[in-house]
Amino acid sequence: MSYICYIAGYENLPYIFCCPINSYVHCPPQAMAFRIYFKHKSPYHITANTALLWDPASNQRYFDLGADREVFPASTTKILTAILVLENLPLDKYVTISQHATQVPQTKLGLRAGETFKVRDLLYGLILKSANDAAVALAEAVGGSEGKFVEMMNARAKQIGAMHSHFANPHGLPSPGPQFTTASDMALIFTQALKNDFFRQAITYKYLVIYSSHGQRFFLKSHNRSLFLNWRQHVFGKTGYTIEAQSCFVGFIPRRNGILIIAVYGCRKRWTDMKYIIEHYGRIVL
Repeated sequence: MSYICYIAGYENLPYIFCCPINSYVHCPPQAMAFRIYFKHKSPYHITANTALLWDPASNQRYFDLGADREVFPASTTKILTAILVLENLPLDKYVTISQHATQVPQTKLGLRAGETFKVRDLLYGLILKSANDAAVALAEAVGGSEGKFVEMMNARAKQIGAMHSHFANPHGLPSPGPQFTTASDMALIFTQALKNDFFRQAITYKYLVIYSSHGQRFFLKSHNRSLFLNWRQHVFGKTGYTIEAQSCFVGFIPRRNGILIIAVYGCRKRWTDMKYIIEHYGRIVL
């Protein structure tokens, strides 16, 4: 026997009803019915421990996932380091690398004691390559010692309004001393950094070459992988990673009439988290 089938709704559920082809006009109650199961894509599960999508102009939070929860800052610490360097040193001043600066663990440029670099070039190494030896060299140049510079960092953070942060070094590596921040605090610190033209331009570079005063060449590639992804718009900012902190990022994305700041910490899928938050809550297609 041949059947004709059609879709109908019953109790808000879609069904297929099938009737004999020669009686479909008066389909009997006993007609065969098959429920249709539609496969819906499950909502994306954000892997970040904390996250924030924030408009600094209006102070509106488009997305807040425990943004005031304490987290390890990792290399996003270097945003605050860059602020202090830019506020206290001329870009063309030469800095001599100390033995202490060369002893910091990876990631680093591989600086050698006694070498000299312009502040601007060490800042590029700090921002693009996230070089820990550049962070210590610049900290010593500003504060006279790494310890004094850390005191300056914590005082400056409070001035910016980051009241729930404490930094233990200029690079964000694990430290015996207390070291913590929040996504909200780092969004404030990053917004302050954006006021400096040098910083705002530096975070847009994918590649750069810097030189010591003696001509030694260093090739830099940004750790910001979003610049290399096939997204319609770039997200400019600073990455971080340690085992304790996991992957993190603080940055901004331009939009009409302003910017949005995004901060994510404790991520297993940093770039996917960022893309989902920006598209789903910021309504910006990447």
